[in-house]
Amino acid sequence: MILTLIQNWWLLALCGVLDAIISVIYFSHAGNGFRATGTVMFLGPLTLAAGACTTAAGIWSSRKGKFWFLVLNGLACSALGLIFTFWTGPLAFRTIALLIVVMAVSIGIYEWASARTLRRHVADEWLLGAAGVVSAGFALAFFAFVFGWIKLEPESPGQTLHWLGSYFGFSAICMLGLALLLHRLPVAETPSGSRLRSDGLY
Repeated sequence: MILTLIQNWWLLALCGVLDAIISVIYFSHAGNGFRATGTVMFLGPLTLAAGACTTAAGIWSSRKGKFWFLVLNGLACSALGLIFTFWTGPLAFRTIALLIVVMAVSIGIYEWASARTLRRHVADEWLLGAAGVVSAGFALAFFAFVFGWIKLEPESPGQTLHWLGSYFGFSAICMLGLALLLHRLPVAETPSGSRLRSDGLY
């Protein structure tokens, strides 16, 4: 599992960069909302690309069951990107919130699993565990949006965009942090005791 984590660090880093760009777009339009459809059309492919990178990282590492949570996160993100790209009718925030719940829960479980896997190899794996807790918090918040327990003012699109920008900003920090953590592991001990080189060879 350590081998596949290290090999795919760059995909997680690319996903983190895309998530950061998406977060900036949301925050930059929070004041007046999206007044141009071109911006939403540009946001769609970015979200789709971020989801594709996450899905690829999960599929390439799918020999361990917990990696499927990474695939699930990527599929939900890709679905959101497809909606932004091709959906032309009215779109309820509840649909977006439901996809964010799936993304937050899946990445949270993946972060907890990664923290357990890396605890013998790095000293700051607790950061991944803390990120998993924050992911659970985002999941609960967007779950509340889905069922209407938290109300958003319909005439204030900035609230919605702030929430989305905050989640994608957090996702960017998680992905980049995990990627950098893995990149700092040029040599690691595998569970069988063999040595793992930075080029992925034993």
